[in-house]
Amino acid sequence: MEDTEKYKLNLTPHEWSEKDRYYLEPFATDPDGFISVLRNLPPEIAGALCSRASRASGSLLEVFLKEYIYPIVEGDDQELAKELEDTVSFLRDHGFKKILNNQRAQAFYAKWLSQYGDDSIAQMTGTHAVFWGISQVAMKFIEDQRIGLEPIEKSTRYVNFSNKVNGHYLYYVPKPDLEKLGIAAEYEATLDHLFDTYVALLPPLLEWLKKNFDEKESILEKKAFDTLRGLLPMATLGQVAMRGNAQAFEYLMNRTAKHHLGELRWISETLKKQLDEEIPSLLLRINDEPAKAYQSYLSGRHHAVRNLVRSAGWDSSKTVSGSPEVKLVEYDKDAESKILAGILFEHTHRSWDELKGTIAKMTDGQKKELLSAYLSGRTARWQKVGRAFENSYLRFEITMNIGAYRDLHRHRMMTQERQLFSTHHGYDVPGEIVESGLKEKFTAALDKAKELFDAIEPRDAGLAQYAVPLAYRMRFFEWQNFRQLFWESELRTISQGHPDYRRIEQEKYRLVKKQFPMIAEYLLVDMNDYQIARRGTEDQIKKKEEFLVEELKRKRGSA
Repeated sequence: MEDTEKYKLNLTPHEWSEKDRYYLEPFATDPDGFISVLRNLPPEIAGALCSRASRASGSLLEVFLKEYIYPIVEGDDQELAKELEDTVSFLRDHGFKKILNNQRAQAFYAKWLSQYGDDSIAQMTGTHAVFWGISQVAMKFIEDQRIGLEPIEKSTRYVNFSNKVNGHYLYYVPKPDLEKLGIAAEYEATLDHLFDTYVALLPPLLEWLKKNFDEKESILEKKAFDTLRGLLPMATLGQVAMRGNAQAFEYLMNRTAKHHLGELRWISETLKKQLDEEIPSLLLRINDEPAKAYQSYLSGRHHAVRNLVRSAGWDSSKTVSGSPEVKLVEYDKDAESKILAGILFEHTHRSWDELKGTIAKMTDGQKKELLSAYLSGRTARWQKVGRAFENSYLRFEITMNIGAYRDLHRHRMMTQERQLFSTHHGYDVPGEIVESGLKEKFTAALDKAKELFDAIEPRDAGLAQYAVPLAYRMRFFEWQNFRQLFWESELRTISQGHPDYRRIEQEKYRLVKKQFPMIAEYLLVDMNDYQIARRGTEDQIKKKEEFLVEELKRKRGSA
């Protein structure tokens, strides 16, 4: 069996005191590790804690202590502090597993899931897992999984990545593989240079932003992080928290168990150990022969196709884009008729073919009247359009920078497929970098990273992805139905969206409008440009918060 520990991060994630560890151990399976499963927490606390993954500068376990434990332990309410102490002491000594008849539940899952293969019951329970310190490469692979996992990742837009831990910047080093290639020292020097440049450009960029934008310093500080994130390599370590059901976790471990990248194999093994602390009976199949065969199939098909592509020369020429672009490469010319037939279907007892015939006889005015009736009263993007819009699909081929792609990647329910992260399509330089006079240092660091990528890619294209900064572009496609188009384009063009992906979604809208003007008329797309992302005025936000607080009080009062 492979020793995956050699791919473990060579740093200490936390420096806990004995007091810290005392309060953490009842609630996290491995407070000292990089992957931990939460336990014994009410759903609201687990959810609220995991939601902080996006903007927390430190680990979620630090957040848990600072916001949920120590305010009570060190607070003035002695009765509440004693209740917490009693609870922690009880969980340390006993835990729910020793009190409830958990063995009966485990025997149930062992029988019906492991022996009889009733997979549906594996969807009935799950848990929250926290990953401190996995690369963007691993993160995107994990988040490719569409169903059963609900991840929230550390934002590169709103968090400062200039800090070091144990004297090192937070990036992943696949040392065993780099040493085989004889390139480990060059790899670390290049990535250090990217982070050094990030750190060096933060102060002058922030100063320039202050002179040119009349905004709060906290807003401009995040704008600076956002503008410079293109320097961060795909090796950058992020924090991810996710809730998942047992079936989804099992599939994730099967996907990663024999992956080409050692980091993912290490994640698979470590995650299994932590999940076994909480839901062992649901993961009994991972190491059996059918599972191992499945793991070999998942990893083997990748290698088989890649080897064939190379030997046949099908990757010999590359279509390189000189700028971000969107192409509508495939669409259904009969889309409007299918959507209208879908609207009629639930209101009649006629066949699909009969309804298509009825649509064919309609005038343009009648078609528009039917569509308008279906969408009547819809005034906001969060009011979802109906399933009739799922009856036709479009395929967009998109080339855009990796940083902005991370947001569009979240629309996982559609079919997305991407090419490997690379430097082949050039990079984007934010306008603020050019206008502030920082372009030369910014691009020099990106060019240096390309030299490293070019040295690794011919020998290991998968490994080379770690060296690619987020400013570089990549190519992917979206195969989505019109209902998914409505949701994505309306959400990703709102004022607080990133300018890079807003432009992509605005271009998608223009392409759709050209082919399907009747449908595009009902898309609530914001076509304006914003230099600073907006979440509404302070007054609007305050009123919304006040309303929600009053609603919560009302619900508590009626409980």
